Amino acid sequence: MSLQGLMTNLLLPPLLLALIGLGAGLLAWRGRRKAGALAALAALGLLLLATPFAAGHLTVALEAQVTAGPPSASPGAIVVLGGEMAHGMAGPEVGPLTLERLRSAAALHRRTGLPLLVTGGPLSPGAPPIASLMATSLATDFGTPVRWVEPRARDTRENALFTAALLRGEGIGAALVVSHGWHLPRALAAFERAGLPAGAAPVRAGRRPGGTGSDWVPRPDHLAQSWLALREWAGLLVYRLRDGATTNQ
Repeated sequence: MSLQGLMTNLLLPPLLLALIGLGAGLLAWRGRRKAGALAALAALGLLLLATPFAAGHLTVALEAQVTAGPPSASPGAIVVLGGEMAHGMAGPEVGPLTLERLRSAAALHRRTGLPLLVTGGPLSPGAPPIASLMATSLATDFGTPVRWVEPRARDTRENALFTAALLRGEGIGAALVVSHGWHLPRALAAFERAGLPAGAAPVRAGRRPGGTGSDWVPRPDHLAQSWLALREWAGLLVYRLRDGATTNQ
């Protein structure tokens, strides 16, 4: 795991809340009564983030920042951003989130006829680039050819930089970007910084919770969804701070 990935895990809930709760619990055990309240608040925060209510609102608020459609210029390619990798019986393969993006990209390719580019480097030492796994899956699982494979990008910023350079070399000045809606605000910002006009092609949409009883029942999968959304919010904050610093120089 990279230093950036490690810091992201440590500085964002739920792990941050778990560490706070652990530390506060140890202090309370040693007689610091006020620390017990902090441990309880950390536990409450974990439970809240595990509810469909919190996870849904965090996700939908991100998706609302994106309007699906082509960029201002006519797109010349479909760019599919890599997600996660899984370990199958035959070795490394695309994970569930990546597979959803590939299915959506294949359908978009059939509708538009635009060529496909997949982007993403190795996700762990010794692993093949996720882009190579994506190209294989598109060919074998969806019968869809891939025109370009970008196998170096380590994160969303590099996805945009390397893809923009590759497509400009092919005479293509705009693209449609396929990813989950909660990831697209940060992804499109990265493509804008890279100088490639990009339109949004979001994969499925989240449900805005109505506050019914079931929306308050914690579930582990919603805790993971909350973490993904919080990571995107943190990434957007970093982008905006960096853009502001660049503008002020």
